[in-house]
Amino acid sequence: MSVKESSAVGVFNTHLDAESAVKELQKSGYDMKKLSVVGKDYHSEENVVGYYNTGDRMATWGKFGLFWGWLWGLLFGSAFFLIPGIGPVMVGGPLVSWILGALELSVITGGLTAFGGALASIGIPKDSVIRYETALKADKFVLIVHGTLMEVEKAKSILLSNKAEAADVHEYATAHHVM
Repeated sequence: MSVKESSAVGVFNTHLDAESAVKELQKSGYDMKKLSVVGKDYHSEENVVGYYNTGDRMATWGKFGLFWGWLWGLLFGSAFFLIPGIGPVMVGGPLVSWILGALELSVITGGLTAFGGALASIGIPKDSVIRYETALKADKFVLIVHGTLMEVEKAKSILLSNKAEAADVHEYATAHHVM
């Protein structure tokens, strides 16, 4: 069955700007299970970076530990990936399963990373995928809002009003998948 799906993708320079956008989406009643956030995490000699999940409890360390811990309490799914070409990446939301699907199916083609392969697998055009990969490599945060065209148009305005340096809406026909 083919259905129309849409995503609004916002790029943020800081985790604080991304957090502000997530809080605004939450206040507006947006379904947090349809939200994905991805960003690089950092480590240094004196800081352990990692996370673990035991039931409904999660702990993180590192420069953005509090940010990721808070987000993972809201979002559906979380993971830490070491993506060649990008580095250590934290992911929350449905994008986690799409990255795993891209890795399992080896759909990563044309020089895209696992992150890019996941975005391409849900119908985001390759030129946009490359822009989002580049933003991630430049230590920015990518927030993806999934839903109907009307939902993501509203989300786009929330992203832009919360300091997104860019926000795009992508509409595509795709085989229906569970979010």
